[in-house]
Amino acid sequence: MVDTNIAPYSLNSAERRKFLSRELSELVLFHYDNCDIYRNILDGFGKAPCRDDSIIDYKEIPFIPVRLFKEYELLSTDKEDIVKSVTSSGTTGQKVSKIFLDRETAAAQTRVLTKIVSEFIGTARLPMIIIDTSSVIRNRAMFSARGAGILGFQIFGKDKFFALNDDMELDISGLTAFLDKHRNEKIFIFGFTFMIWQHFCEELKNRGLHLDLSNSVMIHGGGWKKLADKKISHDTFHSVLNEVCGISSIHDYYGMAEQTGTIYMECECGHIHSSIYSDIIIRDPFDFSECDAGKEGIIQTLSLLPHSYPGFSLLTEDKGILLGEDDCPCGRKGRYFRIIGRMKNAEIRGCSDTYADKFR
Repeated sequence: MVDTNIAPYSLNSAERRKFLSRELSELVLFHYDNCDIYRNILDGFGKAPCRDDSIIDYKEIPFIPVRLFKEYELLSTDKEDIVKSVTSSGTTGQKVSKIFLDRETAAAQTRVLTKIVSEFIGTARLPMIIIDTSSVIRNRAMFSARGAGILGFQIFGKDKFFALNDDMELDISGLTAFLDKHRNEKIFIFGFTFMIWQHFCEELKNRGLHLDLSNSVMIHGGGWKKLADKKISHDTFHSVLNEVCGISSIHDYYGMAEQTGTIYMECECGHIHSSIYSDIIIRDPFDFSECDAGKEGIIQTLSLLPHSYPGFSLLTEDKGILLGEDDCPCGRKGRYFRIIGRMKNAEIRGCSDTYADKFR
């Protein structure tokens, strides 16, 4: 079980490396013993783990390509123990990843998500605005990554308002009534990046409306590809939000369906952080060696959460740069980094980017 008694950003480099190496070494053995496909991969590359209780440095733990989850059903538990399946986002014709969760994995995801997000919005449940339609979460048995994201973040809200109707139109009257009801209260806003821009920012701007959300905090994620295509930068996104609703506390996050619950949050300084429950390594695209800080490479993500499937060490299709470790001005310990974008010819897969593909 994942230890959630440790504050997410409290361990320094040496402490974190020891902690992650111990926990991830146990996961290597567990999944090697319980997932035939994972075992075959490690055996094929001569990476079978030792059984002498030795701890592997987590930076040396083998990774598997995230794309494998589009091709195979990878499980490390019996199918009858699966309580939920999550599919990644994908445009028409694309294969999607299918992730199988047992009760232990699903519970760990919730606990860790709560610990991380509470560092940014506090522990009290807040009135919540979701920039989406409620129809996306109606099928509780099979979630898309978008639905799973909304459901996961809903636990931080005490009175939830879906700001879009089923036609993806902004409910101005309902939103105004919600704000009147919670006047002078701190409000939590959640949504996916492109959808916030398309259906909230642009709609308010086009109508010449200004809402007072100055006492709010927003968390958003899901991909920037379509906003980059529109020449919408990080700074522009923030400035327009401040213009149309006065909000200044805005946090992007990086995450994926294949490691649901493991998120990397953007701090007040604009840096994306790993927590003690996860880490990233930037890999050289030619020999997969670890890149130094400041050098662009492929992002490898590591997570302590996947127990029902071998998704704890993944080579993504995203490019990034490590910016530093333990020295962010925000005061949080850990490695922090910047996302550069998708690798060339990689499929669109982020929640926002997949949805935004409809607007091409």
